[in-house]
Amino acid sequence: MTGLLDTLLAGLALGAVYALVALGFVIIFKASHVMNFAHGSLLLLGGYLTAVLHDDLGFAGALAVGVLATAALAGVIDRVLLQRLPQDPKAAHVATIVTIGIDILLVTDLARRIGGDLLSLGDPWGDEVRTLGPVTVADSRLAAIAVSALVIGVVFALFRYSRWGLSLRCAAEDTEAAALQGIRLGRTRMLAWCLAGALAALAAVFLAAFPATGLERTTGQIALKAFPAAILGGLASPVGALAGSLVIGLTEAFVITYQSDLHVLGDGLSDVAPYVVMVLVLLVRPNGLFGAKGAARV
Repeated sequence: MTGLLDTLLAGLALGAVYALVALGFVIIFKASHVMNFAHGSLLLLGGYLTAVLHDDLGFAGALAVGVLATAALAGVIDRVLLQRLPQDPKAAHVATIVTIGIDILLVTDLARRIGGDLLSLGDPWGDEVRTLGPVTVADSRLAAIAVSALVIGVVFALFRYSRWGLSLRCAAEDTEAAALQGIRLGRTRMLAWCLAGALAALAAVFLAAFPATGLERTTGQIALKAFPAAILGGLASPVGALAGSLVIGLTEAFVITYQSDLHVLGDGLSDVAPYVVMVLVLLVRPNGLFGAKGAARV
């Protein structure tokens, strides 16, 4: 029973971090109909800035700079590059391909800077663990759950109550009608990109924290595990991104724990398990768990 509780808590912590990344995918898709494949490199950038600056600025200061700089770069990518492309939703695949090129450029430069090093982000949790009843858990995982829950709550409040959130929902529903109502679509989508970049930078802290060994040049690839979470929940559904992330996080945690019992399926099963779950769910619900059914013309 203790092992089961440990695995559940680890899965919840992992799912909470994936939710930060998956929300970024969903926010950008709702705002611009673009799948941002540069999301992993933005995550890596935020973590890298935090790692190289924490000695001079302290952890909080370095994290603030990393989050703000990543948010600013994400906004610049959208405003300067993507908004210059055709804005017809049917041509969104062009912008998606551009994000792949941006990802290659950013990852190449960051990988060169990081090299083979493992960078510490200077987080205050270190490798401390504590006992909660029968469960032993790392402080970093408790922090991941608490911080992610707080940030996700703020993001959902922005969706529901802020003027930007209302503009985003209107634009996602009907772009032309939103423009006719005076909504500044360019600014709305740029702010969406900024928010997604900030969430990715924050997620990097917990992906590199204990029990991970630190930030490395492949850390950004972990963001790709949040992609099945966004698809699983329904790409235009923030609630679906949260639910999908918890499913993926729990799945990965259980596969890692019981890997020895599943050896017949091969090593590294935890790396592909999120995608297996995604495919199985999409076979039953092609629009995702919370995705709306599209209208069909006959």
